[in-house]
Amino acid sequence: MIVDLRTYTMIPGRLNAWLKLYETDGYPIHVRHLGEPLGIFTTDVGALNQVVLMWRYESQSDREKRRAALEVDPDWVSYRKKSAEAGNVQHQENKIIKSTSFSPK
Repeated sequence: MIVDLRTYTMIPGRLNAWLKLYETDGYPIHVRHLGEPLGIFTTDVGALNQVVLMWRYESQSDREKRRAALEVDPDWVSYRKKSAEAGNVQHQENKIIKSTSFSPK
């Protein structure tokens, strides 16, 4: 198993706008292609104005297949355009993390 750990840093004051847009427009498309996430969180202490999303995949090839299908979905293309026009995101960081042999999941 691998986890795609995505951290989005919002422009200060824009976090709630991003959350609202993603919940109504982006999240349903993500679930359709990627399945239910392990979690979607906002930061409370430390670096603020961040959303952290965690997506589980069986392998890197599973991730690539699902993300490729997502990227050509017209609904996703439309959402990405709308999100870019909203101008909420300041920075994005993606990491692929792998579980250890003794990890519970």
